[in-house]
Amino acid sequence: MTKSNAGKSYAPAIAVCFALFFMIAFVTNLAGSMGVVVTNQFGASKALSQLGTLANFIAYACMGIPAGIILRRKGYKFTALAAVVIGFIGVGIQFLSGYAESFAVYVAGAFVAGFSMCMLNIVVNPMLNTLGGGGNKGNQLIQWGGSCNSIGGTIAPFLVGWLVGGSIKDATVAKAAPVMIIAMVIFAIAFVVIMLTKIPEPHMETAEEKRARLAGKAVKDPYSPLSFRHFVLGAIAIFFYVGIEVGIPNTANVYFSGLESVGPALTGTFISAYWLCMLFGRLVGASVGGKVSSKTMLLCTASAAILFIVIAIFMPQSVCIGSVPVSLIFLTLCGLCTSVMWGSIFNLSAEGLGKYTAAASGIFMTLVCGGGIIPFLQNALADKVGSMQSYWLLVLCLGFLIFYAVWGSKNVNKDIPVND
Repeated sequence: MTKSNAGKSYAPAIAVCFALFFMIAFVTNLAGSMGVVVTNQFGASKALSQLGTLANFIAYACMGIPAGIILRRKGYKFTALAAVVIGFIGVGIQFLSGYAESFAVYVAGAFVAGFSMCMLNIVVNPMLNTLGGGGNKGNQLIQWGGSCNSIGGTIAPFLVGWLVGGSIKDATVAKAAPVMIIAMVIFAIAFVVIMLTKIPEPHMETAEEKRARLAGKAVKDPYSPLSFRHFVLGAIAIFFYVGIEVGIPNTANVYFSGLESVGPALTGTFISAYWLCMLFGRLVGASVGGKVSSKTMLLCTASAAILFIVIAIFMPQSVCIGSVPVSLIFLTLCGLCTSVMWGSIFNLSAEGLGKYTAAASGIFMTLVCGGGIIPFLQNALADKVGSMQSYWLLVLCLGFLIFYAVWGSKNVNKDIPVND
Protein backbone atom coordinates (compact mmCIF):
# COMPACT_ATOMS: atom_id res chain seq x y z
CA MET A 1 0.00 0.00 0.00
CA THR A 2 1.53 3.30 -1.05
CA LYS A 3 1.32 6.48 0.93
CA SER A 4 -0.96 8.09 -1.66
CA ASN A 5 -3.27 5.11 -1.72
CA ALA A 6 -3.40 5.08 2.07
CA GLY A 7 -4.34 8.76 2.05
CA LYS A 8 -7.03 8.32 -0.64
CA SER A 9 -8.64 5.10 0.50
CA TYR A 10 -8.40 5.32 4.24
CA ALA A 11 -8.30 9.03 5.08
CA PRO A 12 -11.38 8.83 7.39
CA ALA A 13 -9.95 5.82 9.24
CA ILE A 14 -6.60 7.55 9.62
CA ALA A 15 -8.34 10.69 10.92
CA VAL A 16 -10.21 8.62 13.53
CA CYS A 17 -6.93 7.05 14.67
CA PHE A 18 -5.38 10.48 15.04
CA ALA A 19 -8.36 11.62 17.17
CA LEU A 20 -8.02 8.53 19.36
CA PHE A 21 -4.32 9.23 19.81
CA PHE A 22 -5.29 12.68 21.14
CA MET A 23 -7.69 11.15 23.66
CA ILE A 24 -5.16 8.60 24.92
CA ALA A 25 -2.66 11.30 25.91
CA PHE A 26 -5.24 13.74 27.26
CA VAL A 27 -6.77 11.24 29.70
CA THR A 28 -3.45 9.58 30.61
CA ASN A 29 -1.76 12.91 31.36
CA LEU A 30 -4.78 13.97 33.36
CA ALA A 31 -3.94 11.16 35.82
CA GLY A 32 -0.29 12.24 35.96
CA SER A 33 -1.10 15.92 36.41
CA MET A 34 -3.46 15.13 39.28
CA GLY A 35 -0.46 13.90 41.32
CA VAL A 36 0.03 17.46 42.57
CA VAL A 37 -3.62 17.65 43.60
CA VAL A 38 -3.72 14.42 45.62
CA THR A 39 -0.54 15.33 47.54
CA ASN A 40 -2.43 18.35 48.86
CA GLN A 41 -6.06 17.24 49.17
CA PHE A 42 -5.42 13.68 50.35
CA GLY A 43 -1.98 14.11 51.97
CA ALA A 44 -0.32 11.54 49.67
CA SER A 45 3.45 10.95 49.65
CA LYS A 46 5.46 11.28 46.43
CA ALA A 47 5.00 7.56 45.79
CA LEU A 48 1.26 7.58 46.55
CA SER A 49 0.81 10.67 44.36
CA GLN A 50 1.51 8.33 41.45
CA LEU A 51 -1.19 5.86 42.49
CA GLY A 52 -3.65 7.25 39.96
CA THR A 53 -1.09 6.83 37.19
CA LEU A 54 -0.21 3.37 38.53
CA ALA A 55 -3.88 2.34 38.52
CA ASN A 56 -4.27 3.75 35.01
CA PHE A 57 -1.37 1.71 33.67
CA ILE A 58 -1.92 -1.45 35.73
CA ALA A 59 -5.20 -1.67 33.79
CA TYR A 60 -3.01 -2.32 30.72
CA ALA A 61 -1.58 -5.42 32.40
CA CYS A 62 -5.12 -6.66 33.12
CA MET A 63 -6.66 -5.75 29.77
CA GLY A 64 -3.86 -6.03 27.21
CA ILE A 65 -4.28 -9.66 26.17
CA PRO A 66 -8.13 -9.73 26.52
CA ALA A 67 -8.34 -6.58 24.41
CA GLY A 68 -6.15 -8.22 21.76
CA ILE A 69 -8.62 -11.12 21.67
CA ILE A 70 -11.54 -8.70 21.38
CA LEU A 71 -9.78 -6.94 18.51
CA ARG A 72 -9.23 -10.24 16.70
CA ARG A 73 -12.83 -11.42 17.16
CA LYS A 74 -14.82 -8.18 16.99
CA GLY A 75 -12.61 -5.88 14.95
CA TYR A 76 -11.28 -2.35 15.26
CA LYS A 77 -14.59 -0.47 15.24
CA PHE A 78 -16.28 -2.49 17.99
CA THR A 79 -13.15 -2.33 20.16
CA ALA A 80 -12.84 1.44 19.70
CA LEU A 81 -16.51 2.08 20.55
CA ALA A 82 -16.32 -0.08 23.67
CA ALA A 83 -13.14 1.72 24.73
CA VAL A 84 -14.76 5.15 24.36
CA VAL A 85 -17.73 4.16 26.54
CA ILE A 86 -15.43 2.75 29.23
CA GLY A 87 -13.29 5.90 29.09
CA PHE A 88 -16.32 8.12 29.60
CA ILE A 89 -17.28 6.11 32.69
CA GLY A 90 -13.73 6.17 34.10
CA VAL A 91 -13.31 9.92 33.80
CA GLY A 92 -16.81 10.36 35.23
CA ILE A 93 -15.78 8.43 38.35
CA GLN A 94 -12.68 10.62 38.71
CA PHE A 95 -14.89 13.69 38.37
CA LEU A 96 -17.13 12.48 41.21
CA SER A 97 -14.16 11.72 43.49
CA GLY A 98 -13.58 15.43 44.12
CA TYR A 99 -17.07 15.87 45.49
CA ALA A 100 -17.00 12.57 47.37
CA GLU A 101 -13.67 13.67 48.95
CA SER A 102 -12.40 10.13 48.36
CA PHE A 103 -8.91 9.15 47.20
CA ALA A 104 -10.12 5.56 46.70
CA VAL A 105 -12.86 6.71 44.30
CA TYR A 106 -10.30 8.76 42.36
CA VAL A 107 -7.95 5.77 42.01
CA ALA A 108 -10.88 3.54 40.96
CA GLY A 109 -11.77 6.02 38.21
CA ALA A 110 -8.17 6.09 36.99
CA PHE A 111 -8.18 2.29 36.88
CA VAL A 112 -11.37 2.17 34.78
CA ALA A 113 -10.03 4.88 32.46
CA GLY A 114 -6.90 2.78 32.03
CA PHE A 115 -8.96 -0.05 30.50
CA SER A 116 -10.12 2.43 27.88
CA MET A 117 -6.62 3.72 27.12
CA CYS A 118 -5.34 0.16 26.71
CA MET A 119 -8.10 -0.76 24.26
CA LEU A 120 -7.62 2.44 22.25
CA ASN A 121 -3.87 1.83 21.98
CA ILE A 122 -4.52 -1.69 20.74
CA VAL A 123 -6.71 -0.24 17.99
CA VAL A 124 -4.71 2.72 16.74
CA ASN A 125 -1.14 1.41 16.62
CA PRO A 126 -1.55 -1.72 14.46
CA MET A 127 -4.15 0.03 12.30
CA LEU A 128 -1.88 2.96 11.47
CA ASN A 129 1.08 0.64 10.90
CA THR A 130 -1.06 -1.46 8.52
CA LEU A 131 -2.53 1.53 6.69
CA GLY A 132 1.00 2.81 6.16
CA GLY A 133 2.09 -0.53 4.71
CA GLY A 134 4.53 -1.31 7.54
CA GLY A 135 8.24 -0.48 7.38
CA ASN A 136 9.36 3.15 7.39
CA LYS A 137 6.01 4.32 6.00
CA GLY A 138 4.13 2.57 8.79
CA ASN A 139 6.43 4.21 11.33
CA GLN A 140 5.87 7.58 9.64
CA LEU A 141 2.09 7.30 9.99
CA ILE A 142 2.42 6.32 13.67
CA GLN A 143 4.62 9.39 14.19
CA TRP A 144 1.91 11.63 12.70
CA GLY A 145 -0.59 10.01 15.05
CA GLY A 146 1.86 10.56 17.86
CA SER A 147 1.82 14.27 17.06
CA CYS A 148 -1.90 14.33 17.85
CA ASN A 149 -1.09 12.38 21.00
CA SER A 150 1.34 15.12 22.02
CA ILE A 151 -1.29 17.82 21.55
CA GLY A 152 -3.57 16.05 24.02
CA GLY A 153 -0.64 15.51 26.36
CA THR A 154 0.28 19.20 26.20
CA ILE A 155 -3.18 20.52 26.99
CA ALA A 156 -4.01 18.36 30.07
CA PRO A 157 -1.18 19.40 32.46
CA PHE A 158 -1.41 23.03 31.38
CA LEU A 159 -5.12 23.15 32.18
CA VAL A 160 -4.68 21.41 35.55
CA GLY A 161 -1.80 23.72 36.54
CA TRP A 162 -3.72 26.81 35.45
CA LEU A 163 -6.90 25.76 37.30
CA VAL A 164 -5.00 24.93 40.51
CA GLY A 165 -3.13 28.24 40.50
CA GLY A 166 0.16 29.43 41.93
CA SER A 167 0.18 27.52 45.22
CA ILE A 168 0.00 23.79 45.88
CA LYS A 169 -2.08 24.60 48.97
CA ASP A 170 -5.00 25.48 46.67
CA ALA A 171 -4.94 22.16 44.78
CA THR A 172 -8.18 20.14 44.88
CA VAL A 173 -9.88 17.66 42.54
CA ALA A 174 -12.92 19.94 42.34
CA LYS A 175 -10.76 22.77 40.96
CA ALA A 176 -9.57 20.49 38.16
CA ALA A 177 -13.12 19.30 37.37
CA PRO A 178 -13.44 21.35 34.12
CA VAL A 179 -10.62 19.28 32.59
CA MET A 180 -12.54 16.07 33.28
CA ILE A 181 -15.70 17.54 31.80
CA ILE A 182 -13.73 18.34 28.63
CA ALA A 183 -12.49 14.73 28.53
CA MET A 184 -16.04 13.36 28.82
CA VAL A 185 -17.23 15.65 26.01
CA ILE A 186 -14.38 14.44 23.79
CA PHE A 187 -15.36 10.83 24.48
CA ALA A 188 -19.00 11.54 23.60
CA ILE A 189 -18.07 13.24 20.30
CA ALA A 190 -15.62 10.46 19.43
CA PHE A 191 -18.29 7.81 19.94
CA VAL A 192 -20.52 9.48 17.35
CA VAL A 193 -17.66 9.99 14.86
CA ILE A 194 -16.44 6.40 15.14
CA MET A 195 -19.99 5.08 14.78
CA LEU A 196 -20.38 6.95 11.49
CA THR A 197 -16.92 6.12 10.08
CA LYS A 198 -16.15 3.09 7.92
CA ILE A 199 -13.07 1.38 9.34
CA PRO A 200 -11.19 -1.45 7.54
CA GLU A 201 -10.75 -4.71 9.48
CA PRO A 202 -7.46 -6.25 8.26
CA HIS A 203 -6.85 -8.45 11.31
CA MET A 204 -10.37 -9.57 12.24
CA GLU A 205 -10.93 -13.34 12.26
CA THR A 206 -12.67 -14.74 9.19
CA ALA A 207 -16.11 -16.38 9.25
CA GLU A 208 -14.43 -19.75 8.73
CA GLU A 209 -12.09 -19.17 11.69
CA LYS A 210 -15.04 -18.13 13.86
CA ARG A 211 -17.03 -21.28 12.98
CA ALA A 212 -14.02 -23.47 13.73
CA ARG A 213 -13.46 -21.72 17.07
CA LEU A 214 -17.10 -22.05 18.13
CA ALA A 215 -17.12 -25.71 17.12
CA GLY A 216 -13.95 -26.34 19.08
CA LYS A 217 -12.13 -27.31 15.91
CA ALA A 218 -9.72 -24.41 15.71
CA VAL A 219 -6.21 -25.58 14.83
CA LYS A 220 -3.72 -24.69 17.53
CA ASP A 221 -0.92 -22.62 16.12
CA PRO A 222 2.50 -23.87 17.26
CA TYR A 223 3.77 -20.29 17.14
CA SER A 224 2.77 -17.00 18.74
CA PRO A 225 4.19 -13.47 18.90
CA LEU A 226 6.33 -14.69 21.79
CA SER A 227 8.12 -16.98 19.32
CA PHE A 228 9.85 -13.89 17.91
CA ARG A 229 12.87 -12.72 19.91
CA HIS A 230 12.73 -9.17 18.55
CA PHE A 231 9.10 -8.87 19.65
CA VAL A 232 9.77 -10.15 23.18
CA LEU A 233 12.64 -7.71 23.65
CA GLY A 234 10.53 -4.97 22.05
CA ALA A 235 7.73 -5.57 24.55
CA ILE A 236 10.27 -5.20 27.37
CA ALA A 237 11.57 -2.05 25.69
CA ILE A 238 8.07 -0.58 25.60
CA PHE A 239 7.71 -1.33 29.34
CA PHE A 240 10.79 0.77 30.03
CA TYR A 241 9.97 3.42 27.43
CA VAL A 242 6.49 4.26 28.75
CA GLY A 243 7.94 4.41 32.26
CA ILE A 244 10.54 6.89 31.00
CA GLU A 245 8.00 8.99 29.09
CA VAL A 246 5.66 9.26 32.08
CA GLY A 247 8.29 9.27 34.83
CA ILE A 248 10.20 12.31 33.54
CA PRO A 249 7.26 14.79 33.73
CA ASN A 250 5.38 13.20 36.64
CA THR A 251 8.33 13.24 39.03
CA ALA A 252 9.30 16.76 37.93
CA ASN A 253 5.70 17.92 38.42
CA VAL A 254 5.50 16.69 42.03
CA TYR A 255 8.99 17.93 42.92
CA PHE A 256 9.04 21.40 41.36
CA SER A 257 5.41 22.17 42.24
CA GLY A 258 6.39 21.76 45.89
CA LEU A 259 9.14 24.39 45.63
CA GLU A 260 7.94 27.82 46.75
CA SER A 261 10.13 29.45 44.13
CA VAL A 262 8.38 27.56 41.32
CA GLY A 263 4.84 26.37 42.26
CA PRO A 264 2.13 24.39 40.40
CA ALA A 265 1.25 26.95 37.71
CA LEU A 266 4.80 27.49 36.43
CA THR A 267 5.63 23.80 36.76
CA GLY A 268 2.44 22.86 34.92
CA THR A 269 3.47 25.18 32.10
CA PHE A 270 6.84 23.45 31.74
CA ILE A 271 5.29 19.99 31.97
CA SER A 272 3.03 21.07 29.12
CA ALA A 273 6.14 22.26 27.31
CA TYR A 274 7.58 18.74 27.72
CA TRP A 275 4.60 17.33 25.80
CA LEU A 276 4.87 20.22 23.35
CA CYS A 277 8.47 19.17 22.73
CA MET A 278 7.12 15.69 22.04
CA LEU A 279 4.74 17.22 19.50
CA PHE A 280 7.58 19.03 17.77
CA GLY A 281 9.75 15.92 17.81
CA ARG A 282 6.98 13.77 16.36
CA LEU A 283 6.32 16.27 13.58
CA VAL A 284 10.01 16.14 12.69
CA GLY A 285 9.99 12.36 13.07
CA ALA A 286 6.99 12.03 10.79
CA SER A 287 8.66 14.26 8.19
CA VAL A 288 11.85 12.20 8.08
CA GLY A 289 10.30 8.84 9.02
CA GLY A 290 10.26 7.64 5.41
CA LYS A 291 14.01 8.19 5.10
CA VAL A 292 15.46 7.51 8.55
CA SER A 293 15.19 4.00 10.01
CA SER A 294 13.39 3.31 13.28
CA LYS A 295 16.62 1.80 14.64
CA THR A 296 18.58 5.01 14.03
CA MET A 297 15.82 7.15 15.54
CA LEU A 298 15.71 5.07 18.72
CA LEU A 299 19.49 4.94 19.16
CA CYS A 300 19.99 8.69 18.74
CA THR A 301 17.07 9.81 20.90
CA ALA A 302 17.83 7.39 23.78
CA SER A 303 21.44 8.60 23.85
CA ALA A 304 20.38 12.26 23.87
CA ALA A 305 17.85 11.63 26.66
CA ILE A 306 20.56 10.12 28.86
CA LEU A 307 22.69 13.22 28.29
CA PHE A 308 19.86 15.63 29.22
CA ILE A 309 18.89 13.71 32.36
CA VAL A 310 22.46 13.43 33.62
CA ILE A 311 22.91 17.19 33.16
CA ALA A 312 19.65 17.79 35.08
CA ILE A 313 20.78 15.53 37.94
CA PHE A 314 24.10 17.32 38.42
CA MET A 315 22.79 20.85 37.83
CA PRO A 316 22.38 22.71 41.18
CA GLN A 317 18.78 23.83 41.82
CA SER A 318 20.06 27.33 42.51
CA VAL A 319 21.05 27.72 38.86
CA CYS A 320 18.02 29.36 37.26
CA ILE A 321 16.96 31.37 34.24
CA GLY A 322 14.67 33.89 35.86
CA SER A 323 12.72 31.79 38.36
CA VAL A 324 12.99 28.57 36.34
CA PRO A 325 15.59 25.98 37.45
CA VAL A 326 17.83 24.97 34.54
CA SER A 327 17.41 21.32 35.58
CA LEU A 328 13.66 21.62 34.86
CA ILE A 329 14.47 23.01 31.42
CA PHE A 330 16.68 20.02 30.57
CA LEU A 331 14.01 17.58 31.77
CA THR A 332 11.52 19.43 29.56
CA LEU A 333 13.84 19.03 26.56
CA CYS A 334 13.71 15.26 27.06
CA GLY A 335 10.33 15.45 25.34
CA LEU A 336 12.22 15.91 22.06
CA CYS A 337 13.83 12.52 22.70
CA THR A 338 10.85 10.51 23.95
CA SER A 339 8.73 11.83 21.07
CA VAL A 340 9.64 9.21 18.46
CA MET A 341 10.54 6.26 20.69
CA TRP A 342 7.05 4.72 20.83
CA GLY A 343 6.63 4.54 17.06
CA SER A 344 10.17 3.31 16.56
CA ILE A 345 9.87 0.49 19.11
CA PHE A 346 6.42 -0.57 17.92
CA ASN A 347 7.55 -0.55 14.29
CA LEU A 348 10.68 -2.60 15.04
CA SER A 349 8.74 -5.05 17.22
CA ALA A 350 5.85 -5.61 14.81
CA GLU A 351 7.99 -5.95 11.70
CA GLY A 352 7.58 -9.37 10.11
CA LEU A 353 4.84 -10.64 12.46
CA GLY A 354 2.10 -10.89 9.80
CA LYS A 355 -0.94 -12.75 11.17
CA TYR A 356 0.41 -12.49 14.71
CA THR A 357 0.12 -8.68 14.69
CA ALA A 358 -3.24 -8.44 16.51
CA ALA A 359 -2.18 -10.83 19.28
CA ALA A 360 1.18 -9.07 19.50
CA SER A 361 -0.56 -5.74 19.99
CA GLY A 362 -2.41 -7.14 23.01
CA ILE A 363 0.81 -8.39 24.60
CA PHE A 364 2.49 -5.13 23.70
CA MET A 365 -0.21 -3.15 25.50
CA THR A 366 0.09 -5.37 28.57
CA LEU A 367 3.68 -4.18 28.99
CA VAL A 368 2.57 -0.54 28.79
CA CYS A 369 1.89 -0.97 32.52
CA GLY A 370 5.50 0.18 32.89
CA GLY A 371 4.08 3.69 32.59
CA GLY A 372 2.56 3.25 36.04
CA ILE A 373 5.06 0.91 37.69
CA ILE A 374 8.28 2.77 36.89
CA PRO A 375 7.04 6.26 37.97
CA PHE A 376 5.73 4.67 41.20
CA LEU A 377 9.11 3.03 41.84
CA GLN A 378 10.91 6.24 40.90
CA ASN A 379 8.88 8.30 43.37
CA ALA A 380 9.26 5.65 46.07
CA LEU A 381 12.99 6.04 45.44
CA ALA A 382 12.55 9.83 45.53
CA ASP A 383 11.05 9.56 49.03
CA LYS A 384 14.32 7.89 50.10
CA VAL A 385 17.11 9.62 48.15
CA GLY A 386 15.50 12.72 46.64
CA SER A 387 13.60 13.44 43.44
CA MET A 388 16.54 14.37 41.20
CA GLN A 389 18.64 11.35 42.27
CA SER A 390 15.68 9.09 41.42
CA TYR A 391 16.24 9.89 37.73
CA TRP A 392 19.16 7.42 37.68
CA LEU A 393 16.48 4.72 37.41
CA LEU A 394 15.38 6.24 34.10
CA VAL A 395 18.98 6.36 32.88
CA LEU A 396 19.18 2.59 33.34
CA CYS A 397 15.91 2.15 31.41
CA LEU A 398 17.26 4.26 28.56
CA GLY A 399 20.34 2.05 28.48
CA PHE A 400 18.12 -0.93 27.63
CA LEU A 401 16.56 1.02 24.75
CA ILE A 402 20.01 1.59 23.29
CA PHE A 403 20.69 -2.15 23.61
CA TYR A 404 17.41 -2.91 21.80
CA ALA A 405 18.15 -0.49 18.96
CA VAL A 406 21.66 -1.82 18.39
CA TRP A 407 21.09 -5.57 18.82
CA GLY A 408 17.72 -6.70 20.16
CA SER A 409 15.52 -5.42 17.32
CA LYS A 410 16.92 -7.79 14.68
CA ASN A 411 14.39 -10.41 13.51
CA VAL A 412 16.17 -13.75 13.88
CA ASN A 413 12.99 -15.82 13.44
CA LYS A 414 12.25 -15.31 9.75
CA ASP A 415 11.71 -19.04 9.32
CA ILE A 416 8.35 -18.85 11.13
CA PRO A 417 5.41 -18.68 8.63
CA VAL A 418 3.39 -15.50 9.18
CA ASN A 419 0.84 -15.53 6.35
CA ASP A 420 -2.82 -16.48 6.96
